Amino acid sequence: MWAYESVFYQIYPLGFCGAPFENDGVLEHRILKVLDWIPHMKKLGINAIYFSPLFESDTHGYNTRDYRKVDVRLGTNEDFKKVCNTLHENGIRVVLDGVFNHVGRGFGPFLDVLEKREGSSYVNWFHRIDFGGNSNYNDGLWYEGWEGNYDLVKLNLRNEDVVRYLLESVGFWVEEFGIDGLRLDVAYCLDENFVRRLRSYTQGLKEDFFLVGEMLHGDYNRLMGDGMLHSVTNYECYKGLYSSLNSRNLFEIVHSLNRQFGPENWTLYKGKHLLSFADNHDVTRAASILSNERHLPLIYALAFGMPGIPCVYYGSEWGAKGEKSQGDPALRPCFEAPQWNDLSSWISLLARAKRESEALNYGGFRSVLLTNSQCIFERKTENERVLVAVNADGEDYTAHFDAGCGQAVDLITGKPHDFGGGSVLPPYSAAFWKMER
Repeated sequence: MWAYESVFYQIYPLGFCGAPFENDGVLEHRILKVLDWIPHMKKLGINAIYFSPLFESDTHGYNTRDYRKVDVRLGTNEDFKKVCNTLHENGIRVVLDGVFNHVGRGFGPFLDVLEKREGSSYVNWFHRIDFGGNSNYNDGLWYEGWEGNYDLVKLNLRNEDVVRYLLESVGFWVEEFGIDGLRLDVAYCLDENFVRRLRSYTQGLKEDFFLVGEMLHGDYNRLMGDGMLHSVTNYECYKGLYSSLNSRNLFEIVHSLNRQFGPENWTLYKGKHLLSFADNHDVTRAASILSNERHLPLIYALAFGMPGIPCVYYGSEWGAKGEKSQGDPALRPCFEAPQWNDLSSWISLLARAKRESEALNYGGFRSVLLTNSQCIFERKTENERVLVAVNADGEDYTAHFDAGCGQAVDLITGKPHDFGGGSVLPPYSAAFWKMER
């Protein structure tokens, strides 16, 4: 699967393009801005892009009005087709956000229910409609909103007409735009039979079509595996990445990685490829949540070195800040142009190492050395062995351990490394040692 060997870049289009929050109905060709960022993405080492919602919606994209139309605030379908074609020409795959659990109040079938009430042929398209109740919008009827949000009307994914409509919409985006995958919003809420139908349908359209689901907690295997999703968001390790650095307790993240991918028989996700990230459109940016800015390169070293598919959120590659407490718009800003600095260069080196290493793409996980501020772990396949080393301390650290061989080459710097006499890790540094056989 191509996704397992990819480095993803996430863009939240409405924010990225500076679109107004409310859908004003005014056509602007803002999505073409992505074309200007392709050289930046290629320099960064990106070979797959994940777009947060870009279907026509009421406001923030997750309240869909029309599953087969690009939001007018972003442009036309033809605009986005040009974007997709150009991304593909540059070797970048395209994954869209599939928001299938709920729709916006502006969704045509829901408007039909509001108008015709019991006489609407779409009443059963929605999870629960109670014509004896009322909503926060004083509709004269009650319906279920996602987590109590009445601007997000919950769909009935056990209704065959709804399922057929959604699958045909996905087919439309595959056939017309050549998209390569979907990220499923709030996948943990989706009906499991719908997920199976989606996997079967998309695999029939495109054998290597990639499905990744948003999962926050619980057993990710509930929706990930044969006949289900290929991948899910690794929120458990997202928390561990910044928390272990802030508390100077790398035992936290290594414990999570052992639990998920370690060599023991009870390991939860051995051989699976979860989506790894330091931040995204829903959480405080890494540059804001880390208490020591010298740890910023290290959180990416861990995210790229651990098992999984790394995803970089636009702007974070140069250390952009954003606090969740300031509201979602603070996390989803418009940048006039991409920036480049030492952090960007570092991530580009990590991306190259990840793409070119079989062990980093497919290797197992084993902890080799662990202290509060240092860790070394092994990624290994039959053909390749890589050691990922991190020193989160402000002093040199000399690591003494059995490397299993005497020589290696650093995948980041290209320099040879000799394990004789211990390995010195400079302050706030990381190394990716490819072991010589």
